[in-house]
Amino acid sequence: MDPKEFERVVDLHYENLFRFAWSLSGNEHDAADLVQQTYAVFAKKGHQLRDTSKAKAWLFTTLRREFFATRRRAEHFREEPWEESLSDAIQPEEMEALDVQTALLALAQLSVEYREPLTLFYLEEQSYQSIANILKVPIGTVMSRLSRGKAQLRHLLKNVLNK
Repeated sequence: MDPKEFERVVDLHYENLFRFAWSLSGNEHDAADLVQQTYAVFAKKGHQLRDTSKAKAWLFTTLRREFFATRRRAEHFREEPWEESLSDAIQPEEMEALDVQTALLALAQLSVEYREPLTLFYLEEQSYQSIANILKVPIGTVMSRLSRGKAQLRHLLKNVLNK
């Protein structure tokens, strides 16, 4: 891939990748490192991508892979059990009290399993099929993770609003 094409791909996708990395890592510095690692892999292997219109999905998949590789190396990956409660619906009048920062902080508290599809769907505006391809899971799994993730997010936001 020529340098101009590489630069175009970086310019086109950097911001979205950074937001996704931040949602995974919960930290600006780790997010920047993840994006840099992703583009380093792209610099080495991007020439294998035949259709540059698929670069976005390739980059998101690579970033996700780099995130998990980093987590495994750091030995910090732990899944915590979650008790779902469907009675935690947020009322429309309570929505006005929420701000973006509060919502993002609540999102960062979710396990990666639910945070990834929520971020890809709502913040990155990816389709179910695209999310399934990026996460390498069936579409049904994407839909159930979105549903469970939304329920958990509602619960967290309800707790914030009740404080």
